[in-house]
Amino acid sequence: QSTWGGFSIYPDMSTFQATALAAHDNSGVLRKLTIERRNPLPNDVVVRIQYSGICHSDVHQLRAEWDGEFFYPMVPGHEIVGQVEAVGSAVTKWKVGQNVGVGVFVDSCRECEECHEGVEQYCRTKVHYTYNCLLKEPHQKVHVQNHPQGELLFGGYSTHITVDENYVVSIPANLELSHAAPLLCAGITVYSPLKHYGKLAQVSTGLTQLNVGVAGFGGLGNAAVKMAKAMGHHVTVISRSQRKQQAALAAGAEAFLISDNAAEMAKAKRTLHLIIDTIAADHDIPPLLRLLKTNGIHCMVGLPPNKLDVNAFNLVGNRISLVGSGIGGIAETQEMLDFCSAHNVTSDVELIDAKDVNHAIHSLGLGDTQTSRFVIKTSETLAPAAANPAWETEDDSRIDPSTFHVHPAAKIQLFPASK
Repeated sequence: QSTWGGFSIYPDMSTFQATALAAHDNSGVLRKLTIERRNPLPNDVVVRIQYSGICHSDVHQLRAEWDGEFFYPMVPGHEIVGQVEAVGSAVTKWKVGQNVGVGVFVDSCRECEECHEGVEQYCRTKVHYTYNCLLKEPHQKVHVQNHPQGELLFGGYSTHITVDENYVVSIPANLELSHAAPLLCAGITVYSPLKHYGKLAQVSTGLTQLNVGVAGFGGLGNAAVKMAKAMGHHVTVISRSQRKQQAALAAGAEAFLISDNAAEMAKAKRTLHLIIDTIAADHDIPPLLRLLKTNGIHCMVGLPPNKLDVNAFNLVGNRISLVGSGIGGIAETQEMLDFCSAHNVTSDVELIDAKDVNHAIHSLGLGDTQTSRFVIKTSETLAPAAANPAWETEDDSRIDPSTFHVHPAAKIQLFPASK
């Protein structure tokens, strides 16, 4: 058992221990770790985490596959649902016992134009991501200094999390918590562009029902199909093989297109108004652009590690828009959850014990078979482990870091936990 120390830089604030799953380097292997969470400040809530979804971006960050900074130990997880366990003295929005969620970010500057407009996810100063985020004074407020340079934020693969009340959302009563967890990332990631770019396409075409393509059918693709269908659109899933066809049709897609089948792709040329591209691996964009009608929109929501291979001729010949979208603000995330509640939209999930997390990470990294979201039974299988010093996550013999694609520009910072 390892522990991750931390001390409050404010004399009137204390901390409590939580059990987490952490990687200590970019091998991405997760082990049990004791961390410090802050006791609630006046505007804080403490959430006892019941379920935590596993996002493909967790794999990317655990393995340092993007161009960016990666801080270890890393506690992933930004699809968090549970119950309010404690509230600060000034909290007015939440009560103990209420079902709540925490998503991809836990704070922002609150002062810039984007924050005032309710699109905090695009904060121009600093989005405080739920994990793999190092806060440094004086630009960000450090509460618990657990790193030589400031405070390293830890995510939802843990028993508890402390968050400012303004960055928490309510989980509607009719949404089963384990199936609601992936909505906090996968759900809002596809809802936001379907709403935003869907409206643009509707204005451009004069149509209410659009032909929407969903490229890729993993956790994001599953959510995109269900969201688009609930919005009244005709949905086509685009995937490399027939392997996921049955699952895609069961989720609500009307059509399934195999991208490796040249004849099928040629037949489908200029049939779609909007494509939501959920593919997280490097892939060929121009064949997808050819599926779009004039004025069509291709929106990237998956995050491939490397540059897209697109030239101007792929766009100007049919007035194609190649755009992107990232999650949603707090208000829009709540709107998405209420939409899902009204339309009975939830994620397809595969529940796992905390001890099996390394098996799930490996399977997700392969990207070939998973059509549902892995969700960790945190309160049921991680919290009891805190009382069992001998308990540990299982190894997966298939994990081979030498096969990982560490990004050449990745900046990896290791800071060992104490033993």
